[in-house]
Amino acid sequence: MSRFLFSFSALKLAAFFAVILAAFFAAGPAQAREMEDMNVVVVRSIDKLSARTHTFDIPVDRTVQFGKSLFIKVRACRKSPPVGEPESAAFLQIWERKPHEDTSRWVFSGWMFASNPALSAMDHPVYDVWVIDCKKSVTSAKSETYSSEAAPSEAAPAAADPAAATSDTDALDTEASPEE
Repeated sequence: MSRFLFSFSALKLAAFFAVILAAFFAAGPAQAREMEDMNVVVVRSIDKLSARTHTFDIPVDRTVQFGKSLFIKVRACRKSPPVGEPESAAFLQIWERKPHEDTSRWVFSGWMFASNPALSAMDHPVYDVWVIDCKKSVTSAKSETYSSEAAPSEAAPAAADPAAATSDTDALDTEASPEE
């Protein structure tokens, strides 16, 4: 009788491992998500003190000013194909130059994802900025006023190099690097 139980237990254990191996091989290798370069990012910002919001259509490599002191520059914008889960991601550089100061300071430099703004959020006491979408061209009727404000001359934060921007964003790798 015990011999029968032993062989039955071994059979169950072998079946269990077979199911695990089948599931592992059926899943296949993880693949990077294919994303297409876009020319314009749609960004929304809010001034937490006045509750003023604004939605910008910012072309890649252009800078806009929000409020009196915040500057947003788009370095890259990528969007997934319409099949599957939609995703838009933009590499933004954001700095602040207060009106009474001569120097600027970095606030954020890195990838922001439209589907999960909290994944890589800008931490600022007055302003919030998040990506809404990426698109091929500007479609809003009103045109933005672009700023010629230069980024801070000090070194950008560690995430400032989009190519080094990391583990989960390998599909977002770009040649754009901050020009100071």
